[in-house]
Amino acid sequence: MLVLVTRPESAAHQTAARLEAMGHAALVDPMLRIVPTGAALPQGRFDAVAFTSVNGVKALAAHRDFARLSALPAFAVGPRTAREALEAGFAAVTDCDGDAAALAGRLAADLPAGARVLHPAGEERAADLGALLEGPGVCVTLAVVYAALPANGLSAAARAALGGGTIGAALHFSPRTVKTLLACANAAKLDGALRGMRHLCLSAQVAAVLGACPSVEIADAPNEDALLALL
Repeated sequence: MLVLVTRPESAAHQTAARLEAMGHAALVDPMLRIVPTGAALPQGRFDAVAFTSVNGVKALAAHRDFARLSALPAFAVGPRTAREALEAGFAAVTDCDGDAAALAGRLAADLPAGARVLHPAGEERAADLGALLEGPGVCVTLAVVYAALPANGLSAAARAALGGGTIGAALHFSPRTVKTLLACANAAKLDGALRGMRHLCLSAQVAAVLGACPSVEIADAPNEDALLALL
């Protein structure tokens, strides 16, 4: 089966490699481009770092002030983000194996009230980690370390495959990639072809953006393993 992958680089090619190992073909057309903001990190002492995405890890690891934070315990939303944090140089990484709510729950359980957590993330976020931790009294300080810029349009390969009806399914990891894909397909007058495909979604929040698409499936857990299990 030909599967459309629209998540940003380099995660898109990692997903493509997994698809090919499963016997599928992958068409990679990233709908978002990740760029570091270069913004200064908040000052002061932190008790931990919390990551809700691989992109947050990558951007922080490339930041000029990374060294002063790498000794802190890191909490990661899922296994891929946890692996990236270990590779970046964090010695103590906790894989929360879920979504932002699971991450917040683990932070609340492991840290005392009044603890200060740095959250390196993008300009747009699917969940408000700070709001989730207001009750337990854990203070989350946001650092916008990257921006996700939308694609201007579909690639020539994606237009051809959509127009020819050769894509069997699309994998969707975030609401914003779905929104960008829908806009690009509409601009190319291929929205009908797009809506007629199978759409495999990481979560109900991602699926909601697809609206009335007739074939939408949601992974049993918000991770790539569960998403690929839908194929």
